[in-house]
Amino acid sequence: MTAETQDDTHQEPKPFDPEDHPKVTGDNSLPGDPPREELVNRMIRVDQAGEYGAARIYAGQLAVLGNTESGPLLREMADQEQKHLERFNQMMADRQVRPTALQPFWHVAGFALGAATALLGPQAAMACTEAIEDVIDEHYAKQAQQLGDDETELRETILEFRDDEIAHKEAAVAHDAHQAPGYPLLNRGIKDASRLAIWLSERV
Repeated sequence: MTAETQDDTHQEPKPFDPEDHPKVTGDNSLPGDPPREELVNRMIRVDQAGEYGAARIYAGQLAVLGNTESGPLLREMADQEQKHLERFNQMMADRQVRPTALQPFWHVAGFALGAATALLGPQAAMACTEAIEDVIDEHYAKQAQQLGDDETELRETILEFRDDEIAHKEAAVAHDAHQAPGYPLLNRGIKDASRLAIWLSERV
């Protein structure tokens, strides 16, 4: 299965649980939530950072595996992430949202993670993709629920990109991600690092 084989319809996120993530925009905001504009800016900032990091991870993986059988699939997914990044770059410019101050770190760390997992073999590279895309799937679902009917363009962009990330995750599983050496530890470690990166990029 490749990233091209996916349902044309958006996969709607699960019902929003205020206990899970209380900060929302619009009429459903709660006392103590940041102003709508600040919350939306955080979303755009962290999403741009995430797509930038993803592009760097694929760059690292392609540097190692680009000339192997895994190369075409990695290149296909990398091209989609680049399109996502360009869309968020434009949103940042249009809304004058500052990028995360950690972007130089993600530049290095993303490439290093991609190259390191690729050096462990194509299965580990796919395990990396699966773990990260699982976190991003969850992240984009929460954002879509936070936005509700507010910020239609951003919400539709998030849902469109979420579909792509789910397809990447499924493609990684189909290409033996679960056969990677030390898969449980690798999966857990990358997920924890991804969630920390999201938390930091929203705030710094």
